[in-house]
Amino acid sequence: MEVMWEQNGAQTLLIDADDTLWENNIYFERAIGKFISFLNHREYSPEQVRLVLNDVERDSIVKHGYGLHSFAHSLVETFERLSADPVTPELHERILSFAHQIADHPVEILPGVPETLDYLSQKHHLILMTKGHPAEQVGKVERSGLKDYFAAVEIVAEKDEPTYRSAISKYGLATDVTWMIGNSPKSDINPALAAGLHAVFVPHNDTWILEHEELASAPPPQRLLVVDRFSDLKKHF
Repeated sequence: MEVMWEQNGAQTLLIDADDTLWENNIYFERAIGKFISFLNHREYSPEQVRLVLNDVERDSIVKHGYGLHSFAHSLVETFERLSADPVTPELHERILSFAHQIADHPVEILPGVPETLDYLSQKHHLILMTKGHPAEQVGKVERSGLKDYFAAVEIVAEKDEPTYRSAISKYGLATDVTWMIGNSPKSDINPALAAGLHAVFVPHNDTWILEHEELASAPPPQRLLVVDRFSDLKKHF
């Protein structure tokens, strides 16, 4: 793939965090697997239980936002919908434990990320842009050891076109030299393109199912890059 910009001018790179810089969704998937096994539904297959959970999570996001609190709420509500047994305090604590185990997991940086950020930060203006529960995201950023590569950290409730337009205004970004980099078509790529930015899609094998969406096309003169891995950014920037 061609090198997109060969001039020396610095660009602004907005970079996603969860499942772009470090693992995130795999821990939720493991917790869901434990939850489905614990539920052990007599009539619903594991796949059918997951579909119910997906629907509950969509509603929980609207009511409670993202993060472990919302996820824990979704597990409890799914159990209440599907279980023939009432949710006793003991069951409630057991279900919540599946979510709490995620909070205890260390931040697992994805391959090639620190050295790539080190390279990019010497040439360009990096802003970490992540959505989720503010305290949880701040904690992960601090524990990751990657904060110093970024000029700013932007934690937002949702990543949609208005959010990107707000970031453009807040930081005075020139859209012709600003890129959004991430693994989610729904949150990172498509709304950023809609807001007039360039974008780089970095696929992750375990992107959350609620983040799946067809990649939009980049209307000229905007650009959309698709790379195999985060370290490939060094070839283009």
